[in-house]
Parts: sequence; structure tokens; C-alpha cells
Amino acid sequence: MLGLWSLLLLWGLVTPCQGLLETVGTLARIDKDELGKAIQNSLVGGPILQNVLGTVTSVNQGLLGSGGLLGGGGLLSYGGVFGVVQELSGLKIEELTLPKVSLKLLPGFGVQLNLHTKVGLHGSGPLGGLLQLAAEVNVSSRVALGVSSRGTPILVLKRCSTLLGHISLLSGLLPAPLFGVVEQTLFKVLPGLLCPVVDSVLGVVNELLGAVLCLVPFGALGSVEFTLATLPLISNQYIELDINPIVKSVAGDIIDFPKPPVPVKVPPKEDHTSQVTVPLYLFNTVFGLLQTNGVLDIDITPELVPSNVPLTTTDLAALVPEALGKLPPGQHLLLSLRVKEAPTVMLQNKKATVSIPANIHVLSYVPQGTPEALFELNGVMTLNAQLAPSATKLHVSLSLERLSVKLASSFAHAFDVSSWEGEKLGSDPPNIFASNHSLFTVDLDVGIPLPKVLNVNFANSVLEIIENAVVLTVAS
Repeated sequence: MLGLWSLLLLWGLVTPCQGLLETVGTLARIDKDELGKAIQNSLVGGPILQNVLGTVTSVNQGLLGSGGLLGGGGLLSYGGVFGVVQELSGLKIEELTLPKVSLKLLPGFGVQLNLHTKVGLHGSGPLGGLLQLAAEVNVSSRVALGVSSRGTPILVLKRCSTLLGHISLLSGLLPAPLFGVVEQTLFKVLPGLLCPVVDSVLGVVNELLGAVLCLVPFGALGSVEFTLATLPLISNQYIELDINPIVKSVAGDIIDFPKPPVPVKVPPKEDHTSQVTVPLYLFNTVFGLLQTNGVLDIDITPELVPSNVPLTTTDLAALVPEALGKLPPGQHLLLSLRVKEAPTVMLQNKKATVSIPANIHVLSYVPQGTPEALFELNGVMTLNAQLAPSATKLHVSLSLERLSVKLASSFAHAFDVSSWEGEKLGSDPPNIFASNHSLFTVDLDVGIPLPKVLNVNFANSVLEIIENAVVLTVAS
């Protein structure tokens, strides 16, 4: 079996202003700061930076490499636009300063994205010698938010233009008429040269957004598939994604449980934070998958019990001597728990609990022998759930809070089991259930992932349990 019961379960069309999650999906709200960081990181840490600075190897010449649009034979090189001005032979872009990113979300449309950079041009001057120029350029683009053919959120470049700023002559001599030619030509060619940089940036960001659509294994029990439930929505502060988690068995069957009768009221998102809301439905569905696979069933044998735990026929007979006093003394007991119905999860009042209905069979245990049934209890275990986020998962650890049992059958006369339960376990008088509630635990090495949204790390997020949902909020 999978260990003793200290259940560690590794965990993830409404307008943004409504604050209601009408569907059962996982709601993700991505702050504009996270989008800005993703764009900036695509320039700093990835191949786009190498391409922009022209430092890629000859095997893979990028957009701005020596074999690309701006290199030898390119638009600004000898033989290109400037080829008509022989005095400026070989003028080409040699440097491109890492762009500064600024963006503005456009509600109902997408993003206004600006990249501010400096372009360095080198060539031969009309009087000989090295000619060096620097030009400030602002690339302005409007980007629409939509859904790709794969069903993932996607940013699409709709319009791009450049605004040429101050041009500086760093070295060499350039007569005023030729300086004007340089300026006019840059106005004509820079949009075609720098707007592809925007496309490359969006390609990297779209790969991150595309990670939302994924199929993640759930141990050997099945998998969780995340899909986009509705069109993405955009406000002036964040992008909202309604992500549908579909839990499937290992055979590929969808594990489906009743949806919540009322919508989840999602708390408002503060500025400069991102947010993920995990619905109660997902908790119930996952526990349903555990139950149907028998993972919650367990046999507690003497080998699994600490030596100080009272779990013998002598201890049992002492509890109800009039009914069980004739049991052979000193024999070990076997507790067999079988969960016949799906557990119920409750999320409310800042507390999470799980109720697991179980049949508890109590048998005398003889090594290498056949266990002998003593009696059977019908019980409900109520467990307190402690929730803790990691980078990509919501972990759930359960501890038994109370146990309710009724006698279902007995080899002896019927007896009262009310003293074997209680609101607070571990209280006097001790018994094999109340004082040893640590027996009722399960340890699972599986996890339910949170959706991947722009690599947002929820490890240090603030966790809030609301009515029928859990909300994770992380600063951008």
C-alpha cells in the first residue's frame, strides 16, 4: 500500500469586473507586470538577444546577424538602399541596444507595446575613414489578444511603426546633405527591420502562453488536462484566462462530478499581483479519482503500528468488557478500511476539510493465519486540510479531526461505540481509534499541477480559502 494515513496530496465567460467564476474552471489573472517581464526576459535571456546584437554563430545567423536582413547584402549594406550613395559604401547596422520595454493593456483588444532602442551604424565616410552613427528609435506596436488554432491564448501583431529620434554622429565626417539622406532612408527601412523583432518577442511569449494547454500525468492514476474554456479577457491591469481542468482516469475516461450550484465569488485582484483560483470542483474530482482507484483503502496491520499503540484484543475487550470480554487475550488486530463512496471536500470560512465515508472492519490478526472478523463499523472520517503552494502545485496535507462511527455488525452482542468517537481525538479515555488517529493517514507521491501561466511562480503566494475555492495571489 502507499503508507500510513497522513494524506499528502500534491496540488491546480465572466468579465473581470464581475468577480464571479460562473464556470468550474481554474481562473488565472495575469498582471500586466508579468507580461512585461516575460517580454523583457525574452530579449535578455533567449536567442532574440543574440540575434539583436548580432552575436549568433555563422551556423545560425539570426534576424540581425551578418547573414540576416541587416548584414552583408542586406537593406542597409553596400548594394542595398545606400548603394545609390557611393560615398556611404558599406553603411550597415552593427549594434542594437537592448530595448527598453513599456506596455499598456487595451481593454477588449490587446496590448500597446513599445520598444525603445538605439541603433548603431558603421560604414565608410565620404572622405575615407570609419563613419559611426547612433540613432534613437521607438518601435510602437498594437498587439491583439486571441486564441490560436491549438486553443491557447496568443498575441498577434496587428500594427507596427517606428519613430526616429535623435541621430548622433559619433566619428567621421558627414556633410549635411548626406546626413539628410541617412535620416530619410532610416525612416523608410527601420519599420521593416525592427518590427520583425517584435514578432520574434511575441513568438517567445506565445510559447509561454501556450504552456497553459498541457496534459500532466497524475501519478499512475490518470492525468489532468488544461484547456482554455472561453476567450481570454483583458482589462487595463490584467489578462484573465478561464482554464478548464479535465481530470481523466488512466483509461482515458473523464472523471466528472456535479458542478457547484452557485458561482464562485472571486475576490478582486490588487495591482501588481497575479492570481489563480482553484475551484472546489477540482478538489472533489481528484478525491473521486483517488477513491475509484482504491487509493484511499488501506489495511493497518501490527507491522505498521508503533509499539506504544494499543491495538490488541486485550485493549479492545477492556473498552467493552460485557460484549468483547471473551476475546482471546493478547492477539493483534487488523483494521481494514474501505472507502465505498467519494469523499466530500468543503472550502469555507478560511478552512478546508475532507469527509471520507469508510467501512472499518476489525479482525483478529495471526501472522500467516487467516484473520477472523470481530465486528464492522460504518464511519465518517473528517480530516482537516492544510494547504501549501509550491512553484507549480498546491499541496494538501490531511490530519484526522474527528471520527463518527456506528456498529454495522458484530460476532458478539451489539455494543455501544459512542465512546470511540469524538469531536477531539486523543482525549481520555483513550481508545484504539481516538488516541491513535495518526493511523488514519495516507501518503501519496502524486500531484495536481497549477496551470502554467507565463512561468508565474506561486511558491511564495498568499493563500486564501474562500467559499468553494482557493485563491493564490503572488506579487509581480
